[in-house]
Amino acid sequence: MNYSPRYKDKYFNEIIPVLKERFSYKNTLQVPRLEKICINQGMGTAIADKKLLEVAVNEMTAIAGQKAVPTKSRKDISNFKLRRGMAIGVRVTLRGDRMYEFLDRLVSVSLPRIRDFRGINEKGFDGRGNYTLGIPEQIIFPEINMDQVSKINGLDITFVTSARTDNECIALLKEFGLPFKNQK
Repeated sequence: MNYSPRYKDKYFNEIIPVLKERFSYKNTLQVPRLEKICINQGMGTAIADKKLLEVAVNEMTAIAGQKAVPTKSRKDISNFKLRRGMAIGVRVTLRGDRMYEFLDRLVSVSLPRIRDFRGINEKGFDGRGNYTLGIPEQIIFPEINMDQVSKINGLDITFVTSARTDNECIALLKEFGLPFKNQK
């Protein structure tokens, strides 16, 4: 018996027919698909304290279910006491089954845990069919133990799709269940 993530099955069985009918695609391969999810967390305070970066890598690895890597600065900025090659953030890129698993956990468990949540903002589209969502605190994820959190940090989640326009992308993400503020 082969395991297949719930959202992957939902995409192939429910979302493709709906989007194919809505945008009148002739071919199934024209339907936009989710290519990858990139999770990024900037750690500017890691310049002063290197242990914060290790904690951030461990938290991001727990959230994503895949090993996170530190990002390094590209140039020197003297005002921030930043040197080239210093670790200043953490990132992870999810593809395939892990991507669908993370999306499932994000929509059904994590987003409802945000305080005063009224939906996600529709202003995060880049014009080429990608969407970036800002999460104010990492403690909304159930993988993070609240007692062990020393500092609350935000993170960015970018959904990279094969959609050509923002309308196709928003239709795809709404079908996946992302709760946008202005439901149309």
